[in-house]
Amino acid sequence: MGLVISRSHDIMKEAMDYRAARQDMIASNIANADTPNYRPRDIRFEEALAQKSAELYADQSNTLQMAQTSGKHLNGFNSASDTRATTFFRDGHMARNDGNSVDLDVESSEMAKNSTMFNALTAAIKKDSLIFKSVIDASSKTS
Repeated sequence: MGLVISRSHDIMKEAMDYRAARQDMIASNIANADTPNYRPRDIRFEEALAQKSAELYADQSNTLQMAQTSGKHLNGFNSASDTRATTFFRDGHMARNDGNSVDLDVESSEMAKNSTMFNALTAAIKKDSLIFKSVIDASSKTS
């Protein structure tokens, strides 16, 4: 078991992973702007992070454990705790004559928003770790 900085640290780390995956997907949409019949894709992960956050900060004593009558049984899969991101086609824009519906303005603005959120998460993780660094530095001066 590693050092647990804070409960929110794991969520911020996952959010950065999702943001990086979304950046790649948006870049793929832009790269395929001239591909016939290409439909832009996107990734939705806010629900997964919200559920993970609720699990992390919720009181775990109310969780009912599944009974296992044999050690050979598999652990139960709880679909309510499925924290995977969902990929979907971002439609709603008029397709060109070749069937491609990538709108470079939309993709550029989505990329800028995603980049801003990624930078905010990076700053939050840095600040989170600086708090502990300052505590360690201050405790070394009290001796």
